Amino acid sequence: MKSLATNSANAGLVGILRSLRHRNYRLFFSGQGISLIGTWMQQIAMSWLVYRLTHSAFLLGVVGFSSRIPTFVFASFAGVLADRWNRHRALVVTQTLSTVQALILAALVLTGAITIWHVILLSLSLGFINAFDVPIRQSFVVDMIERREDLGNAIALNSSLVNGARLVGPSIAGMLIATLGEGICFLLNGISFIAVIIALLAMRVKRDRKEKQNPNVLEGLREGFSYAFGFAPIRLILLLLALVSLMGMPYMVLMPIFAGKILHGGPRAFGFLLGASGLGALAGALYLASRKDVLGLGRIIVTASGVFGIGLIMFSLSRVFWLSLLSMLVTGFGMMVQMASSNTVLQTIVEEDKRGRVMSFYTMAFMGMVPFGNLLGGSLASLIGAPGTLMFGGASCILGSFLFARKLPLLREMVRPIYVKMGIVSETMSRAQEGTKLTIPPLDN
Repeated sequence: MKSLATNSANAGLVGILRSLRHRNYRLFFSGQGISLIGTWMQQIAMSWLVYRLTHSAFLLGVVGFSSRIPTFVFASFAGVLADRWNRHRALVVTQTLSTVQALILAALVLTGAITIWHVILLSLSLGFINAFDVPIRQSFVVDMIERREDLGNAIALNSSLVNGARLVGPSIAGMLIATLGEGICFLLNGISFIAVIIALLAMRVKRDRKEKQNPNVLEGLREGFSYAFGFAPIRLILLLLALVSLMGMPYMVLMPIFAGKILHGGPRAFGFLLGASGLGALAGALYLASRKDVLGLGRIIVTASGVFGIGLIMFSLSRVFWLSLLSMLVTGFGMMVQMASSNTVLQTIVEEDKRGRVMSFYTMAFMGMVPFGNLLGGSLASLIGAPGTLMFGGASCILGSFLFARKLPLLREMVRPIYVKMGIVSETMSRAQEGTKLTIPPLDN
């Protein structure tokens, strides 16, 4: 019996990690694992640095806005280029530029020359880099995976990596900020990018991407927009993701206020709160990685959006540290499952020659709406307080979940032919469902 249990556990672990059998993805996974810890350290240090310099909820929102607004403005153009450029080489460039940005920030903080205007300018520069890096990186996942059936698992594993780093990075950052200051976090982040650059250079990408003959970027953008927003499943997923990012994600930028003023903690409490959110998100990503296919993700998107909203409301009402940690676990789980499930469905149903553009719209919805949310959150927090702001955001996410749920039957009918063509759902099963009106749809079972 013990042997059977052990074999079953091993089989489950192999299933969760099955994307790592692809060499390029394994290199990417290991390099990102190191780099992302540094990225999370920088994000925590940046928020605490702004709070230490200004003690202003509004300026926390402004810095968050400046780091994300370039994504909203430029990501769509980056998507067109991602469908034309060599994605592998482009990522080497963007990661190198991110290294330079982190090292400049470290030098300014360690020498005591830093001002809030330096922070805003450097946040804008990193936002511009990420506007190109994120959609290209999202599109590059499919180039690293030789078997398309492992794509969903690779996306979920990448999400688990992000959130594993999110669990470790804030905790390390909290201790380093309390003992050595924010500058060391920026320095370590700059050094950590070397790992992912080495991993990218070590890859052997078999797929040659040839540039499109049509040089008109605006025409390519128009074509991608018409495709994405003319197809209801893609459009509705992007709209829900944009709503959740706009109304729910400001909890990140308001976290120093909760850690400092409401829960009466410090940088360690701040790190633990974001670490709890990261632990919940890691659990959500591992849950998705354990799934064998994409069937049922529509209903999961609905549920996860509601769970995210409930977690935010719980957190806004809590004045006890352990209850706030629990709320952050729930919030992180809902956020990650909703985001990664949306990513997986989009990557599965999109046409290959438009993948970069659709993933740029995904980036705009997930990251590009965040600056507006940060600005809105910072402004509302100045008027009605941080707890009231998060309560309103959580209620908005729950409402969006309800509205999306009403559209699931439409998504089922439109996506089913794509899944039949891909072999995810057999044609015999599809015909049986139509003839008997069974509800075993690709998106919402």
